[in-house]
Amino acid sequence: MVTVSNRAAAGVYADRAGPILVAGLRELGFAADEPLVVPDGEPVVTALREAVAEAYDVVLTTGGTGLNPNDQTPEMTRRVLEVEVPGLAEAVRAYGVDHGVPTAALSRGLAGLAGSTLIVNLPGSSGGARDGMAVLAPVLRHAVEQIRGGDHPAAQGGEGTRGGHDTQGGEGTKDEHGGQDKRDAVSGSQ
Repeated sequence: MVTVSNRAAAGVYADRAGPILVAGLRELGFAADEPLVVPDGEPVVTALREAVAEAYDVVLTTGGTGLNPNDQTPEMTRRVLEVEVPGLAEAVRAYGVDHGVPTAALSRGLAGLAGSTLIVNLPGSSGGARDGMAVLAPVLRHAVEQIRGGDHPAAQGGEGTRGGHDTQGGEGTKDEHGGQDKRDAVSGSQ
């Protein structure tokens, strides 16, 4: 979880969106780190590359997706992505607009893959974070399974995600070899 905010990184105010995303991810059964708060620009690239190197399944960012000249999160994210998943970012924007937030259409957030890590940029507001989780909640586990090479589920009521940090499937935080595994762990940002 990465919160991208020049002011929050400088201590001007507290990160409000990051904790919402962490709570949402934990509710979905992911082991989620506390938000890493960074200023916009190169620190975003560094944080994303570190998360990819650590083999996180999902990295959510919050903040830096608007039209302000200082908002650079999409450009920094694009430098890390190998494959874009535009439907996720489009769905987040559409959800906001459909729920009475016309300015959601101004978000330039991206979503895509870097290695086997899914990265999704979300708006920096607490409302944008809640909207993002509303969109991601029904698809995030399936996306992770697909990235791992899984097939579409045969029936409803699945058993959760194999291995990793799946707290729903009862596997705990061990990989198939009994060691610590970053899979199903989530890093984030604002």
